[in-house]
Amino acid sequence: MDKFGKSQPVTRREDIRFLTGEGRYVDDIAPEGALQCFVFRSPVAHATITDLDVSDAKEADGVHAIYTLADLEAAGMNVGMDGATMKNRDGSQGAAPERPMLARDTVRFVGEPIAMIVADTLAQARDAAEMIMLDYDDLLAKMDMSAGGQTLHAEAPDNVAYDWHMGDKDATDAAFDAAARVVSLDVGDNRIIVNSMEPRGCYAEMEGDRLHIAINGQGVWGPKGQLAKALDVDAEVIRVTNPDTGGGFGMKGMMYPEYFVLAHAARDLKRPVRWMSERTEAMLSDNAGRDLTSLTELAFDANNKITAYRVNTEANMGAYNSQFAQAIQTQLFSRVLMGVYDVQTTYFHSIGYYTNTTQVDAYRGAGRPEAIYILERAMDRAARELGVDPLELRRINFIKPEQFPYDTTTGETYDVGDFNKVLTRTESEADIPGFAARKAADAEKGLLRGMGLCYYIESILGDPAETTKVEYTDEGRVNIYVGTQSNGQGHETVYTQFLSDQTGIPVDMIDVVQGDSDLIKTGGGTGGSRSVTTQNNATLATVSAMTEAFTAFLAGEMGVPASEITFDDEQFRADGSNMTPTMLEVADMAREKGRDDLLVHERRVALEARSFPNGCHVSEVVIDPDTGVTTCDRYTVVDDFGNLINPMLAEGQVHGGVVQGLGQALTEHVIFDEDGQLLTATFMDYALPRADDVPMIGFTSEPVPSTANIMGMKGCGEAGTVGALAAVSNAVQDALWERGVRQVDMPFTPLKVWELLKDDAIAAE
Repeated sequence: MDKFGKSQPVTRREDIRFLTGEGRYVDDIAPEGALQCFVFRSPVAHATITDLDVSDAKEADGVHAIYTLADLEAAGMNVGMDGATMKNRDGSQGAAPERPMLARDTVRFVGEPIAMIVADTLAQARDAAEMIMLDYDDLLAKMDMSAGGQTLHAEAPDNVAYDWHMGDKDATDAAFDAAARVVSLDVGDNRIIVNSMEPRGCYAEMEGDRLHIAINGQGVWGPKGQLAKALDVDAEVIRVTNPDTGGGFGMKGMMYPEYFVLAHAARDLKRPVRWMSERTEAMLSDNAGRDLTSLTELAFDANNKITAYRVNTEANMGAYNSQFAQAIQTQLFSRVLMGVYDVQTTYFHSIGYYTNTTQVDAYRGAGRPEAIYILERAMDRAARELGVDPLELRRINFIKPEQFPYDTTTGETYDVGDFNKVLTRTESEADIPGFAARKAADAEKGLLRGMGLCYYIESILGDPAETTKVEYTDEGRVNIYVGTQSNGQGHETVYTQFLSDQTGIPVDMIDVVQGDSDLIKTGGGTGGSRSVTTQNNATLATVSAMTEAFTAFLAGEMGVPASEITFDDEQFRADGSNMTPTMLEVADMAREKGRDDLLVHERRVALEARSFPNGCHVSEVVIDPDTGVTTCDRYTVVDDFGNLINPMLAEGQVHGGVVQGLGQALTEHVIFDEDGQLLTATFMDYALPRADDVPMIGFTSEPVPSTANIMGMKGCGEAGTVGALAAVSNAVQDALWERGVRQVDMPFTPLKVWELLKDDAIAAE
């Protein structure tokens, strides 16, 4: 154990290789001589294919093969991709149209893959794509979220993907009828593109009779199972690896058509093949996020206590069901829809529509930002209309510490929480009492300053079980095999630090091994803020098993009963023996005695319950009314993540999440024209946040340790984004309220804000 003790802000060990060009990204490590792939994609949003002729293209220089859906089916592949569905209100299943790996007869969004060309070079594959003859009859593009329009799928009349509800409608309606005040707000949540630093990519090769495919994703066991199903082979003949990945955000947590076609190409051609998405190609084909609108209503009694909560949401599913989309927009969305408030009468209704756009799926928070965003926007509106201080309104409605464990009306159980303590700390850290003076100073300059608050809660999601394997190598080092997958979060640092804390093994003697389906039995990958909590829970169990096995072995070596041997996280000790071996020394002793069974220890365990990170974000924005430019001037976060292993990495995760939220709130927005053509398909048109868009972000930890796991942890990966959307939006609304603007929706671009102020001025005249 390091001399400074546990839970220290240790700098990231993996950054050295990343910053010196030693990272192992999928496009860097593809086999030498691998054939290059190019995807021929639909140029239109909706059309019936009347002719697809690839014969000339197949004869082009360097071309080894061109694959269409017919070729995949002729090879015996199962070409339908996985897609989540939910139950409708009437008990029937949500629509489940086929999503083929390559287009079948009809194209349904610009960028839908139609064929894949495999050639010696990428340039040759591109040239061959120009020779493909595609004829089609245009169909009307369905671009709005409403029933009706040109039908995308026969299985979905009126283009309704699902019509889902949860809660007690009659009781909720009755509570609204009896309410002293009702506050409502129709809130839009704009579509965004993840734009990970490293676009999607993969390579595939044969390793003898086995297929090896490397994907820059968020785990390997899900893809392995889906590949086995698609290729109709036993899963044991497939090896999936996941090397270094430059950002995932949930967008890379599911399978895409290109990976299946590459896998088939490697088997068919008996040659390694590779594919890497370009940026515009990624914008066209990556699953998008958000894109929904919600009418949110709160019923209050005479004491400003919420008596009922009602939400009606319309969500864009895109052209097909994606791997998680319907579930994200419904079940996961509802898990934290109640936020941190004591409300027992609720009703949620969500309708998903198919449109001629790319799929919408889980990323940047997997449904939690949407839920908290609409709730906290409604709370902000309620504070204004009720004439109540926004902090006081939240305090009135908080679940109180003595109410925990608290069963929410959506079926979740919050284990612990002290929301008022976190809010009070935020009030101080954000200097809320000093806001009035800052606002007045800006007003003298002709500027508008607003302050916005968001109190969020989220839950860790995904598989509650995880696997850890610890192996002592012949070189005297220790490998820790993990079932999660780092996408840049610093897992190598956290996992080595935690194992070192528990065992005393020096961190520089530990190597993290991840992302190889041959090296560990199973794993849940990364997503839903699950990684550190689930993985370290498994590590604790593995260390416990290892300690027990080492203790039994040492009983014979030390000449004392096993019951008298203790381990203090650094050394084994026993009264009456002068031996005090470390874990590494015991492993060496076992190796000398031929006890190889003591050199590998593995356990898979599940969390008994989910934990619920929560916290408060306060944003202050300054708006220039002459230009509409909105600047986020101050940003403060106080989080309850429970016990932290590495506070520095937790703060880094919060900073990154907040910047993602700032991007959606201020600059990012996906725009299609009426024909379904993407108008924001390059960084000239799609505005990611830049350094000068981001203020200094204050971060304070105010932990209330979870009781749902032995470590008292709560997870933190997506918390920054979950809180940022509403905090910034409420700040903009606050700044514009005095000018009479009553409805603001993201993104707050200069033109949009300027037009809101201009329209208000015209109305005032």
